[in-house]
Amino acid sequence: MWFLVKATFWFSLVLVLLPFLDPSSNAKLEHGPKVEIGDTFSAANEAFQYISAMCIQKPDVCEKGAETFVALGHRAREGARIAYEFLDTRFAETDTGSPDAKITTGTVTPGANVPAEETASGVVPTFKRTPVPERRLDPTAAMAK
Repeated sequence: MWFLVKATFWFSLVLVLLPFLDPSSNAKLEHGPKVEIGDTFSAANEAFQYISAMCIQKPDVCEKGAETFVALGHRAREGARIAYEFLDTRFAETDTGSPDAKITTGTVTPGANVPAEETASGVVPTFKRTPVPERRLDPTAAMAK
């Protein structure tokens, strides 16, 4: 449920910020309504307080609202599954035995400047420098202070 609320918020934020990237939209929006950031935050705060007070006064309304959002979340998940299956049948490769021609896979070989040792399990790169551990604080000394 919170994913849908967050996604809606970020999508609307993107739609609001897109006109800043297009210079031709500045002329169109010059004569439009102005938005004050402080007024917007105070209105959002008052709306949140109003909804919180409503949940205190009538908890059954908030319970039903939560149940509704859970049901909508389940329906959205099912809709996403149906859309995925539709797109999978529409754009899936018919020959699943062969790899996709667009994707090239391979193995990573050791670099030319990294020497390698042969062991029973295969080739293992060896490094000339040994990692040095970081100096740690003594926990008993910190507690004594």
